[in-house]
Amino acid sequence: MNDLAGKTALVTGASRGIGRAVAIALGRAGARVLVHYSSNEAAADATVADIIASGGHAQKVAADLRSADGPRTLASHVRAVVGGRLDVLVANAGISKAASIEDTTVEDFDALFAVNVRAPFFLVQQLLPILSHGSSVVLLSSLAARASVGKLAAYAATKGAVDTLVKHFASALGERGVRVNAVAPGVVETDMSSFASTDEGRDYTLSLQALKRIAQPDDIAGAVTFLASDKASWITGDTLRVDGGSRL
Repeated sequence: MNDLAGKTALVTGASRGIGRAVAIALGRAGARVLVHYSSNEAAADATVADIIASGGHAQKVAADLRSADGPRTLASHVRAVVGGRLDVLVANAGISKAASIEDTTVEDFDALFAVNVRAPFFLVQQLLPILSHGSSVVLLSSLAARASVGKLAAYAATKGAVDTLVKHFASALGERGVRVNAVAPGVVETDMSSFASTDEGRDYTLSLQALKRIAQPDDIAGAVTFLASDKASWITGDTLRVDGGSRL
């Protein structure tokens, strides 16, 4: 498949998990991929190597998206590499914190919103000059945005904010021909959802889902690649649930 041949893509948080799978999938679809990482340079190198080994083109870019200046720094790096056009932005970087309402600290709350909401908002803002007609922005939402799952109230609030941003971004950028959507995974077997690898976590996860298996990052990557491609040219302002039929 070469649906994205000749296009450039940035994937944030692409050194592991869903972001890594998305970056590899976009590379296999023909895109030139910028693999963003914050601190794990070795893992980013591994993602780049996998894309190149599959015949694709990729390079790494670093920025700390917890920092208020992180989106501007990352956008500057991206513009220096791709020039005047970015075709695909996948704002995947995110953090999670499981805690009861009583145990949630102000520091944890602020960190969650900084990475999960503030960073994608201002990254889109900073990249607007190179997002043009036909570009696709995909944000990462979550099952937690629409259903109570574990002790994730603060994290869920960030993903609810993402779903709201999608609609506002799509409305504001539609005249430019820029599409904006989100993908909302359920529980995926990644470092962030490591509990799914335990017997108790697996049983709980399967009890939520119509499809009785644990999702893998590639399951999410396929949906993101679709939304990034011209096959989704008439889809914008939507949040696509990719959760195996969770909480039906």
